[in-house]
Amino acid sequence: MLFFNKKPTKSNQWLKKSYSQSGEDLIVKFIFDNLGISQPTYIDIGAHHPYYLSNTALFYELGSRGINIEPDPSLFKAFLKEREQDKNINVGIGVEKGLADFYIISVPTLNTFSKTEAENYINEGDYRITEVVKIPVNSLKNIIQDHNSGRFPQFLNVDAEGIDELIIRSINYDESYPLVICIETLSFSSSGSGVKNTAITDYLTQKGYMVYADTNINTILVKKDVWQGKL
Repeated sequence: MLFFNKKPTKSNQWLKKSYSQSGEDLIVKFIFDNLGISQPTYIDIGAHHPYYLSNTALFYELGSRGINIEPDPSLFKAFLKEREQDKNINVGIGVEKGLADFYIISVPTLNTFSKTEAENYINEGDYRITEVVKIPVNSLKNIIQDHNSGRFPQFLNVDAEGIDELIIRSINYDESYPLVICIETLSFSSSGSGVKNTAITDYLTQKGYMVYADTNINTILVKKDVWQGKL
């Protein structure tokens, strides 16, 4: 958990709390505040941990409720205890309902359904695949239908290590869509030489989104007509 202090005072009245890696939750909160939405609903794909490096934990603390999707059974347990008022689902996202190989990496933040991505981690030199397990997967459409009556939550957070673009392209934006998206767009590199996946932002721009902010690791986008209509 990080604290950003705009102006140090004894009363700490300017303190702002952030659980995100680079303050993404504060940026997203600013967008929703300006849209007049104080408690946005959310779906967090690849949620990893209830609070550590979470882009939705701040909203949970402020009264928002949503859906957390975490495929790793060992990581998932914490959500049942720490985010019990959310809908917590121990599955991965796939094209359809079924089972898929899930690569457990020596650093859990890198766990992935992508064999290519897992092999890339190994090539970095400091990581290893500790286990490959079969994990249930379901389509994003099915999950939203089953757990949110088919209505897309207002905030979509995606950190799915190698399948982020697949998830984004699986959404039917003509039916229901998030107002704000925060998605990892930088490929992993322990040396800091990661490459931005511009295909993701290009695709979302075509679907009516505009890039609001970029923290290098993540890109934050907002539905353009909604943003422009509120300002």
